[in-house]
Amino acid sequence: MRVLDREAIYISFLEQLKNADRRILLLDYDGTMAPFHKDRTHAFPYPEIPPLLTEIMKAGTRLVLVTGRPSRELVMLSGLYPHPEIWGSHGLERLMPNGDYSVVTLPGKEEAALLKSADVVRALGYEANLELKPGGVAVHWRGLDPADAEKLRGMVSQKWKPLIEDHALKLLEFDGGLEIRVSSVDKGYAVKSILKESSPDAAVAYLGDDLTDEDAFLALKDRGLRILVRPQHRPTAADLWLKPPEQLGEFLHQWLLACGGEA
Repeated sequence: MRVLDREAIYISFLEQLKNADRRILLLDYDGTMAPFHKDRTHAFPYPEIPPLLTEIMKAGTRLVLVTGRPSRELVMLSGLYPHPEIWGSHGLERLMPNGDYSVVTLPGKEEAALLKSADVVRALGYEANLELKPGGVAVHWRGLDPADAEKLRGMVSQKWKPLIEDHALKLLEFDGGLEIRVSSVDKGYAVKSILKESSPDAAVAYLGDDLTDEDAFLALKDRGLRILVRPQHRPTAADLWLKPPEQLGEFLHQWLLACGGEA
């Protein structure tokens, strides 16, 4: 994190936001908009966040969710109606507000390697902890006993290692699990794609909590405000750190006021 006065960074960005012709707000979902839940189908947003984001969209901000989940999972889960633009599976999928959908096509060898990685988890007896998505396979251990979680982590890491080495895949550790996925596309790819479509004078911020969000923070360097959102601080490329939900909610209130909306 840059050694600058947090309040000065915050105030400077809000002033830029107020005067900008274009505003883009990029948000991770799990751990940022929503607290983690042992049942990922029940990971609903902090109650105050969807209404704020809805008003921010109405005030003219381009809102984009950038998530490791498949994009369509957030259409209902996010609580945003109509749903915003969603980049899912770490940037491989793009779902637009009008329903238009696109996905990056992967080489057949990478797809085959990912299917093998899923078979590894099934062979270990953990199919219930398995998640398949475009460009990746994840194993979740949130809710397991710590000893069982560590055992699962060790077994999967060991079994996946040859696939990672032979097929140029990468291993991502997130809060509550591991994911093996393609190395060519990540959240930074999504951010770079969005910036290419946008005016260089647009006011842009990215909010995220996980290690996978560091790719997005790096992609936004010198182009916008990067905010780490999590209860505890960790080493990061972000400019600011906010604790959810109170400080996150306050930031979104300030964003809305800077856009001329009523918070």
